Amino acid sequence: MPDTNKQHVLVVDDIPKNLQLMGTVLKTINVKVAFAQNGKQAIEYAQTKQPDLILLDIMMPDMDGYEVCKRLKDDPITKDIPIIFVSALDDVNDEYYGFKLGGVDYITKPFNPKIAQVRVANYLRLKRKTDLLEQLSSIDGLTEIHNRRRFDETLENESARAKRDETCLSLILIDIDFFKQFNDLYGHAAGDNCLRKVAASLKKTLHRPADCVARYGGEEFVVVLPNTDISGAEGIAEKLRLGIESLNVPHEKSKVSEIVTISLGISTTMPGHNLPQSEFIETADKCLYESKENGRNQWRSVLIQ
Repeated sequence: MPDTNKQHVLVVDDIPKNLQLMGTVLKTINVKVAFAQNGKQAIEYAQTKQPDLILLDIMMPDMDGYEVCKRLKDDPITKDIPIIFVSALDDVNDEYYGFKLGGVDYITKPFNPKIAQVRVANYLRLKRKTDLLEQLSSIDGLTEIHNRRRFDETLENESARAKRDETCLSLILIDIDFFKQFNDLYGHAAGDNCLRKVAASLKKTLHRPADCVARYGGEEFVVVLPNTDISGAEGIAEKLRLGIESLNVPHEKSKVSEIVTISLGISTTMPGHNLPQSEFIETADKCLYESKENGRNQWRSVLIQ
């Protein structure tokens, strides 16, 4: 089986011999290596696969490395991927411009393979540590699912992706019905345990790697569903609702059921829709309000035209 823990490096150069040489250099540090021979390929690959590091040549036809770097840094999906320029341009002004655009290092051709290995390995080690810290900072301490900060980042990235790829994007806001009354009756320890159970059920119901569930605040949760139309989002919302019912957590003070239930609000954008994120969330929140007003333990949805 492939090693999914291997870090992933994209090498970009228009000369096959240079790609082969760098591939040989990288073999010794146990990474997954991909290659692109022009700027367009590099950008498309980075947006789709999001490698851990990009080794980028500068002198390429059609689109040079500087322009590739600029476009990657302007895209919220790829802006955090570290870029090392690898170029025969050895003037200090070329290096300065590369760093100014956001490159983390500059390797001048011809390079010493051992030095290149060490420098790449060092940046990958730093990237792994940074990713671990980022992961820890994006987890809600109580429920151990994504927190509000991670949700904000995910929505920004997926909105940009949906606009670029002209795909639908769906958002589901979720609220535990009469949770205050649950806390008042059973106590905050039981309330915390209920939140953990609900979070685990929501996470278990989502199967695609790109789908994101996060704690939105208090007893509210949110789900981001990339490339999902309104009928698909409604189907997932119903599965989420039934999943919480199947927990059979007693709730004697609920005015809806004898067990814990949830209400949901869904908003879906049309392909390529350039909608402000605040309006996207507000639409889902209005649908959630309608669910509550109409008896709770249900969902309401809106397709944003």
